[in-house]
Amino acid sequence: MKLAVLVSGTGSILEAIFEAGISVGVVVADRPCLAVEKANLMGLNSEIVLRDSFHSTFNRIGYTQKLTKVLEEAKIDLVAMSGFGTILESPIHNRYPGRILNTHPSLLPAFPGWDAVQDALSHGVKVTGCTIHQASLEVDAGPILAQKAVPVLPGDDVKSLHDRIKFEERHLYVEVIQQVISEYTVGTL
Repeated sequence: MKLAVLVSGTGSILEAIFEAGISVGVVVADRPCLAVEKANLMGLNSEIVLRDSFHSTFNRIGYTQKLTKVLEEAKIDLVAMSGFGTILESPIHNRYPGRILNTHPSLLPAFPGWDAVQDALSHGVKVTGCTIHQASLEVDAGPILAQKAVPVLPGDDVKSLHDRIKFEERHLYVEVIQQVISEYTVGTL
């Protein structure tokens, strides 16, 4: 099963995937970022499908079509979104139904969206965590595959809490990817 990792940030999850020995067919970013530099240092094939706008004029469907074409050309079977900052549209979901994974820094369905860690702190919860789920057209609403709880400690701020969530997320995401690949290999998907 050939894996693509979609990135926009530092590449910490990409590093965890690589260090676990999971074969990565291509790394795709929507902007220049540290994750692309790390992919290159790891000897991984990487591409930037540049997002040309962060405004209401952004052509989300056109962008998704370009990205999906890159994945098809790389003969990708499974997509792992890893801090990818662009919401994708139906072309990729139609091409890879049930085979797009995403990680989110909360215990979904609580606190979907970009500001999940801040939202958890603002609501005063005692426990939050991370969720690995199948991506769907509705943001952070696909079927949940795994979750890991992380306590909110007195004095936590967004950075300290997010750092602890990321630590758990890296391990959990690797486990889920390995499980999905294993299930696919034995033909249960």
